[in-house]
Amino acid sequence: MLRVVICLVAMGTAGAIDSDDTRTLRVVTSTTDLASLAREVGGNRVEVTSLAVGYEDPHFVPVSASGLLKLRRADLFIVIGLEMEVAWLAERLVPSPVLQSRNPRIRFGSEGYFDVSPYVQVVEVPAPVTRAQGIHPLGNPHYWLDPENGRRIARAIATRLGVLHPKDAPYFEQRFASFNHRLSDKERLWEKRMKPYRGYKVVSYHRAWGNFLKRFDLVSVGEIEPFPGIAPYDEHTDDLVTEMKRQHVRVILVEPSYKLTNARKIAAETGAKVLVVPGSVGGVTQASDYFSLIEYNVASLIRAFQ
Repeated sequence: MLRVVICLVAMGTAGAIDSDDTRTLRVVTSTTDLASLAREVGGNRVEVTSLAVGYEDPHFVPVSASGLLKLRRADLFIVIGLEMEVAWLAERLVPSPVLQSRNPRIRFGSEGYFDVSPYVQVVEVPAPVTRAQGIHPLGNPHYWLDPENGRRIARAIATRLGVLHPKDAPYFEQRFASFNHRLSDKERLWEKRMKPYRGYKVVSYHRAWGNFLKRFDLVSVGEIEPFPGIAPYDEHTDDLVTEMKRQHVRVILVEPSYKLTNARKIAAETGAKVLVVPGSVGGVTQASDYFSLIEYNVASLIRAFQ
């Protein structure tokens, strides 16, 4: 009987963060980008893992048994929001990984469930909001590709970590200040290097680059997908080829999760270069953290434009 009581007590307290506020916070993120930013501001006071890997399509990620275990142990679960993860994490799914984890700390609406999208600048928001926009009905959820939004995400995560571990709040603030300083230095360098290419035009496979293009004053002429998540079809492809020729577009951006068949066909007809660029940390080995992700994409575009 004593053994049963001990087990029940252990189960009942599994959902609470240690009251002494000393142990490492266990943070799980939906994407590698959020994980990288959480590590930046969390330092050695957090243990961070991501459900997705960098070369996966973040709209569609299979949650494995190991992923469920991560969620079961998590104190904080951070998501992109704007329905980015709706196909694989939404509470209404049967079964929902969050509900399957049986972890009350990270249930929707709790302090341990953190959607960072309200803290960032979102582009391509339809008016009115409509499913006609494919899998981006609330605007472009790939907002982390603008360094300013990276700053905003890091700021929000640092604040939430401080709420969960108040004694460590000054540490998280100091970590954010250091990150912010390094990011500001990098931003000045990236903007200087990209300045000669303002107004240059690109096409992308998926509508993932709106925030990045806006930040560096580049122009999107269209996407190979007619709408986000909608497979290409011949009429749309023909129209895109015509427009690319008319506007002399010479670069096609494709993320590692997409096949290159359509992009290469369009490139052959237009003379454009297919540029495989990671949309997330870990999409290529060189993009191992948030800073190197932006650096890799900036450098790749400059080489392509030259």
